[in-house]
Amino acid sequence: MITDDTLVMIMAGGEGKRLYPLTKDRAKPAVPFGGRYRIIDFVMNNFINSGFYKIKVLTQFKSDSLNKHISRTWPATPIYGQFIDLVPAQMRTGGEWYQGTADAIYQNLNIIYDIEPKYVCIFGGDHIYKMDVRHMQKYHRKKGADLTISAIPVPVEMASEFGIMVINDDWKLIGFQEKPKENPATIPGRPDMVLASMGNYIFNTDTLLKELETNAQRPDTRHDFGYDIIQNMYSRANVYVYDFSRNHIRGMTETEKGYWKDVGSIDAYWQANMDLLEALPEFDLYNQDWPLRTENHNLPPAKFIWKESERVGMATNSLVSEGCVISGGQINRCVLSFSVRVNSFAHVEESILMENVNIGRYAKISRAIIDKGVFIPPYYQIGYNKEEDIARGFEVTETGITVVPKGAIL
Repeated sequence: MITDDTLVMIMAGGEGKRLYPLTKDRAKPAVPFGGRYRIIDFVMNNFINSGFYKIKVLTQFKSDSLNKHISRTWPATPIYGQFIDLVPAQMRTGGEWYQGTADAIYQNLNIIYDIEPKYVCIFGGDHIYKMDVRHMQKYHRKKGADLTISAIPVPVEMASEFGIMVINDDWKLIGFQEKPKENPATIPGRPDMVLASMGNYIFNTDTLLKELETNAQRPDTRHDFGYDIIQNMYSRANVYVYDFSRNHIRGMTETEKGYWKDVGSIDAYWQANMDLLEALPEFDLYNQDWPLRTENHNLPPAKFIWKESERVGMATNSLVSEGCVISGGQINRCVLSFSVRVNSFAHVEESILMENVNIGRYAKISRAIIDKGVFIPPYYQIGYNKEEDIARGFEVTETGITVVPKGAIL
C-alpha cells in the first residue's frame, strides 16, 4: 500500500558530537554501520518498506558524504509522484542555521505548503531499528489524534536517560518528563517500565502548521519538539503515544521485537555493531521479507587465503563485506566494511574496520574502531595499552574502546 497523502521529513542534520572522531568529517546519519550500511539507511528502509515514497531529507552539518550516499542509493520515480529529495539548510527565515528540531521544519514550511499532505511524518535519521510505519499511522487515525509520538518501554531505572511520556489508560499523553532523576511516571499497569520518546512524530498537517507558527513567535523557546511543541500541546490537543514494542514487521523474530538503539556515543555504536554478530541477533540483517537496501559497490567477493601451519586466513563470528581479503590473518567478532585487508599473522578481535583499512603483518587489534583509509603498520598494537593509545592521539572511551580517526598516519 502506497501512502500518497503523507509527507515524510527525516531530520538528518545532527552534528553527533558524542560520536567524535567518527563525525569529524561526516554527519552522524552518514556514519557507516554494520559493514555495508550508513546509519540513515535504517529509517529510509523503514519508510520505503512501509510504502512511503514522498520523502524529504533535511541536512545541515558536514553533509557532503550524506548527500552523496542519498543521491546514489535512494532514487525515486517522479512520474508516479514519488521523490526522495535532499533539503540543505536554506535559511529562508533568516541568516541562521536550524535552532532546534521544530525550527528545522519551520524553516522548510514551503515544502509542506507546496505538497499539501494530509499527514506529516517527522522522524530522526540516526537510530537503528525496524518499523512498519503504517501501523503507527493506522493507530494515529484510529485515535483521531492531532499528534502521535512513538515511544518504547524501558526499565524505570533508565528513565533519567530519556524524555518520558506520561499517559492515561487510553495512552493519551497527559504529561512529559525530561530525563527525570526521581519519581518517573510509569506505564499504567506496569510499575517497572516507563515510556521513552523515540523522537518520531506523525502530525495532522493543519495542527503542525499552527503549532510551528505559534512557536516561532515565542521568545522563550528552544524551538524543539520535545521541550516546546509537545509540552505546549498535550493539555489542549489530542496527543497520543504509540507503543513501538508492539510494532511487527514481516519475518520478524521475537528477539527483534522492540529493538531500537540510539548509537549516539562511541560505546553505544560499538556495542550495536557487536550485537549484529550473535547467532540469533536482536537486530537481524538477513530478513528477506524486510530488505535492508544500501548503496551497491562494484567489488569482488570477500577472499580468505593461506592455510600454511600458523598462517591461516580466517574469520569467526564476524561480518565481512565485499572486496575484503583476509590474507593469512585472523579476525574474531569483527565488522569489516569494504576492501579491508588483514595481512599474515595479524590478529583482530571485537573491532570495527571501515573501508580500505589495511592491517599489517603481526599487528594486534582489540576492541577498536578503525576509520576509513588507515594503514596499521606491522607489529603495531592497538587496544592493549590505554595510556599508550591516548599518547598516540587516539580517543579511548571509559569502557576501553579505542578509535583511530579517518586517514590517520601511524
